[in-house]
Amino acid sequence: MADDELIVLLSDDGRAIGTAPKLASHHRETPLHAAFSSYVFDRSGRFLLTRRALSKKTWPGVWTNSCCGHPAPEEDAVSAVRRRLHHELGLSVTIDEIVPLLPDFRYRAELDGIVENEICPVFGVRVDAEPVPNPDEVEEYRWVDWPEVLAGRAGVALSPWSLLQLVELEDHPTVTALRTPSPSAEAPR
Repeated sequence: MADDELIVLLSDDGRAIGTAPKLASHHRETPLHAAFSSYVFDRSGRFLLTRRALSKKTWPGVWTNSCCGHPAPEEDAVSAVRRRLHHELGLSVTIDEIVPLLPDFRYRAELDGIVENEICPVFGVRVDAEPVPNPDEVEEYRWVDWPEVLAGRAGVALSPWSLLQLVELEDHPTVTALRTPSPSAEAPR
């Protein structure tokens, strides 16, 4: 993404109060801003786990949920999810394929002097395509079993926001529906 990408700054109650350059805003005192996280499942119920590109300023090389990002000014979160899934993973989804999971999720986390401070709604997505990662965004990916991720047995250390989100997603009925294999996912006989 361009270095001049803007994030939407938020008041403590979640109202938009301005914009700021994304890269310049992420530091030890990152202001509260709008973001999103998404959890992608395939038609057989597997979850898409991604590892952030090593070249990223924030959280390089960290394994995390499928796709994270920031809505642009005047862009709603669902449109941002759709835009970023296409940009980061080459996945084309319709707005109807994106469902809210945790609309009020908020967190603050720090790594190596960089703070994330976000109101970050969480969405679920179901796809029937294989990702084509953008190397500037995604180092690698894995389709994994959701129960293994929840149990901490995915074999990787996860981002702090993913760990916090997983606690709230464990028994979420919409995640259960997203994980239910579709008839077209059955193995050929």
